[in-house]
Amino acid sequence: MTPETISLRRDFLAANKGRRVATSAFVLLVNPRGDGDPRIRAGYTVTKKIGGAVVRNRIKRRFRALAQALLPSHGMAGADHVLIGRDAALTRDFADLRADLERALAKAAR
Repeated sequence: MTPETISLRRDFLAANKGRRVATSAFVLLVNPRGDGDPRIRAGYTVTKKIGGAVVRNRIKRRFRALAQALLPSHGMAGADHVLIGRDAALTRDFADLRADLERALAKAAR
């Protein structure tokens, strides 16, 4: 099951009130919605400071692949997960990104 995508600004702002776990490549925000819906939702954001549209979209594609692989098994049910990209997300090895996200999800679940 792939996570549903967050697209509304208010959902991103609500996720900002949740638990925050920082790594070198991204910041993970996890916010339990509390609406009784067990679906896992994911959002991705990269600021213009990181680079142009091509760079930002490449980072978001990497994040989407990570979320599809890890959120169904490691994510919190009924929560919104937002990945905020940093510079290292573009050049970091994908296996290292995956390990970082696994650790961040475990830390957020505590």
